[in-house]
Amino acid sequence: MADSDVCFMTAVELARRLRSKDVSAREVLEAHLKQIERVNPKVNAIITLVADQGREAARRADERIAKGEVVGPLHGLPVAHKDLQETKGIRTTYGSLIYKDEVPTVDALLVERLRVAGAITVGKTNTPEFGAGSQTFNAVFGRTLNPYDLTKTCGGSSGGAAVALACGMVSLADGSDMGGSLRNPASFCKVVGLRPSPGRVPTWPYSTGWFTLAVDGPMARTVADVALMLSALAGPDPRAPIAISEAGDRFRRPLGRDFKGVRVAWSKGMGLPFEAAVAKAVDAQRTVFESLGCVVEEADPKDMADADEVFKPLRAWHYESTLTEEFAKHKDKLKDTVVWNIEAGQKQTGPQIGRAEVLRTALHHRVREFLDRYEFFVLPTVQVLPFDVKTDWPREVNGVRMETYIDWMKSCYFISAIGNPALSVPCAFTVEGLPIGLQIVGRHQDDWGVLQLGYAFEQATGLWKRKPPVVGA
Repeated sequence: MADSDVCFMTAVELARRLRSKDVSAREVLEAHLKQIERVNPKVNAIITLVADQGREAARRADERIAKGEVVGPLHGLPVAHKDLQETKGIRTTYGSLIYKDEVPTVDALLVERLRVAGAITVGKTNTPEFGAGSQTFNAVFGRTLNPYDLTKTCGGSSGGAAVALACGMVSLADGSDMGGSLRNPASFCKVVGLRPSPGRVPTWPYSTGWFTLAVDGPMARTVADVALMLSALAGPDPRAPIAISEAGDRFRRPLGRDFKGVRVAWSKGMGLPFEAAVAKAVDAQRTVFESLGCVVEEADPKDMADADEVFKPLRAWHYESTLTEEFAKHKDKLKDTVVWNIEAGQKQTGPQIGRAEVLRTALHHRVREFLDRYEFFVLPTVQVLPFDVKTDWPREVNGVRMETYIDWMKSCYFISAIGNPALSVPCAFTVEGLPIGLQIVGRHQDDWGVLQLGYAFEQATGLWKRKPPVVGA
């Protein structure tokens, strides 16, 4: 196989070929390392490369296959980890000058599970400082560029992961999501990102183990690849108190399903502003869902604006509680939006946090009742198109002023506030060639159903086959 065939083959198919010995783990790794060498300087997605470590892991992987040993579901697949995930013996900076030379002594649980499943680590992917914001840049490594237009942002905070996938530099990549960080860059870079239900992918080490706004999750070029990765990441762990007890192997089942008669709510926008090109592109996909047999009706859950009073206080509290030491000792090294988050957290009172939790519970029940009528809820992933990479964040959306650096992300973080699983899947391109994604939201903990509908939509559109211009022919 040509290197390009290996690098853009689906993870599901590549894993099958590795197990059947059609290709070796060393051949797969070398193809991806060549792709990284060729393309990464153009986009700055992988910021720490561990080629020698990867080669040793690939050698051991081939030995296991040769001996007839049972191997994991991700055997031999190259992966990269977001630079917020701790990686034993591999630099982990969190995109911060404070930790620019930090080398952890332990692996995060997510990294550990990917390794046990047979994946081969090639490096770390770029992220904004401490994951703050949906624009990937930091003072340590600079900006990551959109592979569909190098003058545009790739989104964030899992921007490096999305770009590495889009450019064929890895088969799979992990990300994390509080306000849209798995979904936003997936939309901007034409890949698939799943924000799983809180606890579906257990998180450790983690100082706020009961916190549910932030989750870890999978990213890939296809929905089936995301499901395959989730099968390795999901499952209980005693170190994660909110971990869902269901094992991950169910996500390796076939995704096909008959959607005839399934009721889908087509969002009217939840009262949010959207750029016209985004709204038009997503609305055009309604006929695809109808062709799948879905009964599609325009509807939104009631009072979704309450999500603002849920998300912002709890987000601020989380930043303050997890970055107290950094703020006290190194405030001068933190970017302004991180400082803003921490200071907002310091101003929170007990009654304000209590009100946020009360509103969140009420919102959960309103959405639960809404999804008793509709099995799924579809809306645009992001309110804007990929914007100039030199712009830190959009100051307005369709003429509406954005008061803070996260206000333009409400189409994602409103969903974070309710805690339901949400999948961003590519749905269209602008005439200029910029990707647009739509978001499928499911019922409480129905990650499987969201993946099934995303898979059906993806198969109907076939957009996953298109490559970004930066990789060449």
